[in-house]
Amino acid sequence: MTTALEVITEDVWSAQGDFARVCVDKSLRFEAEAGFAIQTLQSNEYAQSIAMKNRRSVINAVTNIAAIGISLNPAKKQAYLVPRDGRICLDISYMGLMDLALQSGSIRWAQCALVYSGDEFKLDGLDKQPIHKFNPFAADRGQLIGVYAVVKTCDGDYLTHAMSISAVHDIRDRSSAWKAWIEKKRKCPWVTDEGEMTRKTCIKQAHKYWPRGEQSGRLENAIHYLNEQAGEGLHKDPEAPTLLIKPTDGAMESMSREAQQYLRELAQESEALFKETGAGAALDRIKADELETEQTVALWTLLPSDMRASLKAENAARREAAAVLQADQPAAS
Repeated sequence: MTTALEVITEDVWSAQGDFARVCVDKSLRFEAEAGFAIQTLQSNEYAQSIAMKNRRSVINAVTNIAAIGISLNPAKKQAYLVPRDGRICLDISYMGLMDLALQSGSIRWAQCALVYSGDEFKLDGLDKQPIHKFNPFAADRGQLIGVYAVVKTCDGDYLTHAMSISAVHDIRDRSSAWKAWIEKKRKCPWVTDEGEMTRKTCIKQAHKYWPRGEQSGRLENAIHYLNEQAGEGLHKDPEAPTLLIKPTDGAMESMSREAQQYLRELAQESEALFKETGAGAALDRIKADELETEQTVALWTLLPSDMRASLKAENAARREAAAVLQADQPAAS
């Protein structure tokens, strides 16, 4: 007879194709993340029962690891698989959010800390690093009164965002997870991990003022996922999709093996042209093959996001120039 762990293991490994398709961080290895996922679910009987009742959620959660670009490695403390609202959910820690911020390329250093009534805290400006003194060995530092996040940009500037606990609670009180606790006494992270959620709330607010880097979209995706799909935001639609993938994902799988190989070679060739010459040459190369719509969609999924944006801009500029040229031509008599 097949055991629950064997079924869960099979479900985790069935996510391998989706994992590879949406992975935004090529340093992530599916085999390692699958092992971490199985280990996590193996050690929690309640999580196993939820995983058996909602097997698709296991696949979604593992796929989201790749879509966001974060690891379940317990040593990194970036993310975890947790049972929530009748499904297995990817939960991202405040440390995971800070790591994504550091990987954006625009931030060198980041810190987020809780402030208690017994601490000494002084902030002389949002562009300065705060002074925070406390006894780390104290059994009781008093009541939690606030939280702050401070980052050092690549230009050497400090950016500090501080929030009172009442400001944090204002956001908490509007979240669907907290409302479920108040109305139905359904446990949520705000009840079980208040400090973690307080830090995460501060980072979510602070990141709006941080400089953007090439990989900033990953942090924004992570925050969007936590708010919209992980029960931390203001609204939650239980019928909403639970994968951070685009409608174009999966287009390659509809192609024959030969067509897939052809598109991969075209993607590599056009990306090389993009890096060497620019968007114009890359767009010319792609248009030269006169791809069908399905092929264009599939090719699009193989190109990096910055290249896609440049190609869109180049194509739009050409259309605008063509429209202007046509408007300038005299009408036929």
